[in-house]
Amino acid sequence: MTILQANPSRRGFLTTLAAGSTLLCSHSLDAAPADPRLAQVLSRTIAIDLHSHVGIPFGKPNAPLPHFDLPGEMKRTGFTAVIQTYEVDSVPAGPGEDYKHNLEALGFEDRLIAATHVKRALTLKDLETAHAQGQPRIIQSAEGSQFLEGRIERVEEVYKRGLRNLQLVHERDDQVKPLGDLYSKPAHLGGLTDFGAEVIRACNRLGIVVDLTHLSYEGVKAALKISTQPMIFSHTAPLPGPGEPNKVPDLASHLLGKDEMRDIAAGGGIIGVWSRGSDTAKEYVELIKRVVDTAGIDHVGIGTDTDLEPRVERTYTNAIWKGETRSFFPAVAAEMLAAGFTPEEASKIGGGNFCRLFGKVTGAGMHR
Repeated sequence: MTILQANPSRRGFLTTLAAGSTLLCSHSLDAAPADPRLAQVLSRTIAIDLHSHVGIPFGKPNAPLPHFDLPGEMKRTGFTAVIQTYEVDSVPAGPGEDYKHNLEALGFEDRLIAATHVKRALTLKDLETAHAQGQPRIIQSAEGSQFLEGRIERVEEVYKRGLRNLQLVHERDDQVKPLGDLYSKPAHLGGLTDFGAEVIRACNRLGIVVDLTHLSYEGVKAALKISTQPMIFSHTAPLPGPGEPNKVPDLASHLLGKDEMRDIAAGGGIIGVWSRGSDTAKEYVELIKRVVDTAGIDHVGIGTDTDLEPRVERTYTNAIWKGETRSFFPAVAAEMLAAGFTPEEASKIGGGNFCRLFGKVTGAGMHR
């Protein structure tokens, strides 16, 4: 694995990003000059990806670490931090094996961050420090809570291992005590189960951000009534309007209607906008604008659902759009400014909204 030896300053890092964005855009005489406000957005924004993946070699607890430069890839994106998640239900499991897989995943993450010197962010202060120093961090997450297997004490167990974001459900139910209906499967649990509600309360108490993605609308509405803390819907996109094509027809159940977006926003939550369904950074910003128009500027973020490691089976964060030569966040920030967003609004969407929520949720847990 290649590990960065240099530790560039925040100012140098941001200057490089801004300059790179300008130079890479100016490859023709007709290219428009970079918006002078872009550097302001990049310097002030603690940019966050609300949903990023890492590949876990389940069943191989001592497998070699992947050969990619994690901090370098993060710096290329322009993100200060990513919510880095693993999926324990990505492999078949018998009774008790989901818990074992979760321990494997956390162990893998421990080894990866130790080798790359990328720390976990546990508090808002950690994110502020990462931004100031130009040294990215991960926010540890699990996509799906199947590993709980009806054991509520395991929520605190993963909290102590550094997990600060928990997606309640994913592609299959907890085999012992399901938490709620999946939006991609026929409903059979009445939305949110009693155990799902218990898990939300535990997360609120400890200071773990709850992610509602993959939960049915009935489950989302029930969760919003129970939670004392704002929650996120980390990766989605708006349903197409009348006469508009659906660019992700195979993932139609993953998209949100206006009522659901408004409900999440009313609960103080944040909706992370997918990169799927867009072929360019400009098209991606058009999706962002649609969510902002419905949910409001204070309730939107970025949730790519990509992978920082180049892998065949998942979209690579630093190569989302064919032909795009700019880094991810500088490209998106530039397109937001071009679309009429102010620098303040671009900073909110880029990470400010999530930082506000993260500080509230983790801060409440720290004082209990």
